[in-house]
Amino acid sequence: MKLRSLKRRVLYLYFLLVLLFILFLHMAQFSLWLLPVRLLSEVDRSSASVPVVYDPRYNISFFGLEAFHRFDSKKYGRTFEALKQKGVIDEHNTFRAGIPSNEALRLVHAQDYLTSLRESKTIARVTELGFIRFFPSYISQQVILVPMLYQTGGSLMASDLAIEKGWAINLGGGFHHASADNGEGFCALADVSLMIAHVKKKYPSIKKVMIIDLDAHQGNGHERDHKGAEDVFIYDIYNADIYPGDQEAKKAIDFGVELPAYTADSVYLNDLETTLPRVMNSFNPDMIIYIAGSDILEGDPLGALSVSEDGLIKRDEIVFNLALSRKTPIVMLFGGGYQKENARVIARSIENLNNKFGIITAAKEGKEKRLSE
Repeated sequence: MKLRSLKRRVLYLYFLLVLLFILFLHMAQFSLWLLPVRLLSEVDRSSASVPVVYDPRYNISFFGLEAFHRFDSKKYGRTFEALKQKGVIDEHNTFRAGIPSNEALRLVHAQDYLTSLRESKTIARVTELGFIRFFPSYISQQVILVPMLYQTGGSLMASDLAIEKGWAINLGGGFHHASADNGEGFCALADVSLMIAHVKKKYPSIKKVMIIDLDAHQGNGHERDHKGAEDVFIYDIYNADIYPGDQEAKKAIDFGVELPAYTADSVYLNDLETTLPRVMNSFNPDMIIYIAGSDILEGDPLGALSVSEDGLIKRDEIVFNLALSRKTPIVMLFGGGYQKENARVIARSIENLNNKFGIITAAKEGKEKRLSE
């Protein structure tokens, strides 16, 4: 018995030393945990000009273990850095996100569900990271939930900015598998549903909202939340052969295109170009929420479609052209994307939107003009 007890203690000591070693290797990430939480209501919006929202705390890092998950949890920062290197945006002209208040979250989520997110077992289920359940709740919240809260706050801020400026991009968000009472598929908070509830409460002129969901996966979360809602139109193009296959949620789709696996550019873009303008003209939305999943890219292990980089860039251009030409406020959210090169492609697409429509350049010049007056 003594020998067995000694072996157990040695094993515990070994794991403790390993954890301490990893901790020292990642002190930069740990330091982010010590920063005070910034509430969305406390964010200073006066100094920025370009309606692109980001915060370094969007990125999920867990002592390097995130590298073993199929989700690229740092694509948000990679995209920001790629755009910064191109000279498209920087820290000074973009907006920093904050986390929404509990009251804001309660516009959609029940308190029981929000309380359950404080438990490691819930985070483990939502993210499909089983080992998370063995960590203290504080750590699982800091590693997973806080980044998702910042991204959700970014989505809410982007909805305000889109109404103010005509367009906005959140370099994160698009948690389209989360609904009012459930999280799944690496989506803990229903930011899409929260955005709709937020704008309808704050802006009386926004009566009809269109969700354009072009992630490779069916957006079953927001679909479950808006089944039967006549003032929300859901347009969803997705791979019918993959997760989630939610038949009940599918009933809420107002116009859907179910693609077979490995659909490539010609079919994908033709379906988009021949249906979206007609649907948009028919519904005539007051606002558009665009979930621009990059998991449609060829080689994505979960999206299982075969759209090229140029095809994705053309897709985003089509959607923005329709919205801008109609003067309909549009918010772009990231959605899924599971390859390390996705950030580079997303940055190329956002740069192309500016090249084609001058939206970022105009935002910068507008700020400079106001300062000179």
